[in-house]
Amino acid sequence: MSVDPPNADRSYRALFAVPWLLRIILAMQIARIAQSMVAIALVLFTLAEYRSPILAGVVTLASTLPGLIVSPIAGALLDRHGRMRLVRLDYVVALIALALIAALSIMDALPPWLLILIAAVSSLTAILSVTGLRSLFPIIVPEHLWERANAIDSNGYVIATIIGPPLAATLVTIAGGPIALLATAVAFGFAALAMVGIPEPETEISTTGRLLSDALDGLRYAWRNPTIRGLAFSISSLNVAGGITTIAIPLIVIARLGLEEALVGVIFALSGIAGMGSALAFGRLDTRGREWPLLVYPMIVLAPATALLLVPAVVTGLDPVVGVALLALWALVIGFANGPLDIALFTIRQRRVDPAWTGRAFAVSMAFNFVGYPIGAAVGGALAEESLPLAIVPAIIAAGAGLVFAAALVPRTDQVPAPIQGAAGGE
Repeated sequence: MSVDPPNADRSYRALFAVPWLLRIILAMQIARIAQSMVAIALVLFTLAEYRSPILAGVVTLASTLPGLIVSPIAGALLDRHGRMRLVRLDYVVALIALALIAALSIMDALPPWLLILIAAVSSLTAILSVTGLRSLFPIIVPEHLWERANAIDSNGYVIATIIGPPLAATLVTIAGGPIALLATAVAFGFAALAMVGIPEPETEISTTGRLLSDALDGLRYAWRNPTIRGLAFSISSLNVAGGITTIAIPLIVIARLGLEEALVGVIFALSGIAGMGSALAFGRLDTRGREWPLLVYPMIVLAPATALLLVPAVVTGLDPVVGVALLALWALVIGFANGPLDIALFTIRQRRVDPAWTGRAFAVSMAFNFVGYPIGAAVGGALAEESLPLAIVPAIIAAGAGLVFAAALVPRTDQVPAPIQGAAGGE
């Protein structure tokens, strides 16, 4: 981690001058577009092929939860064996899994249990690329440029949200689910190629020399870190709401409003557009000492925005124009709030984690934070089978709980735990 020099250039131009960063961002962006396509394509594919919201929720759960469970091991691997090769491994696994699902579906040889199994196996490596790249930024980027890097990181998701869901939904509408999945597989292939030749950065390592011990130490370190622990309760609650809405939005558009699947992607893209300017604007701020309010205050609007979804879910015969307007308003509010929230989330974790523990701490933290998403998708799918409004109410509650947890549990000042005893430095 670099020391903040006096009179440092904090511009985006200085950020992009960091060696290899542009190549890394390019590969990351291609992969994130593919990842955002998967989230929508799998749900629409499952709904179209099997006509089951429950199965759509279970497939979403299977495509994410196993990877979160193995996150301590993934983090230890990243700290011990480098990031680039493991990131490429995940992209190749995703390519193979999606191509296999598409091929088996075209051959009419994809029973639900096999779809779930392939999704679960492919998820085991997903944490490697997500954590590998996120934990790379504080290693190769000087500290005075972290806010800029985090703005680019956040906007990477924003751009992916603008491009990926509409593209996936349009491909499903025009060419069918299997073709949409094949196109997504190709995108992962391009991301893997873009990573070829990027060298591993030199990093400080704290290790026992034993993989499982390192993984358990990473889990203990993350839990002892009050910031990571507070974020785990808060962000995972918000992601429960996110998982539910991933199932609810397609059902509202298709079943309630009687509109085409392509509109599902447009709604999610609006969220991305709203977040792009927000993230770039807040990325220009020096967030030191401001992380807590930038994290907590945007959460105030998330529960009321989610409550907007009850109107098209409850009102029978609602004018589609009104329904789409409410969905668009939900997307714009959520997207704008995510700008400062993401910047604060990324930066507060970077500042409050020992550099020698970034792989393990980030992997465990991101798994804690994201575990709510597959749970929310599974719960949302099961409840939506009975009643769509019944599925949305828990999303509203979860969004409110995320705010309460963040305000109560995330420390307002920097607190970095002491190193785990017995974890020797260097390897």
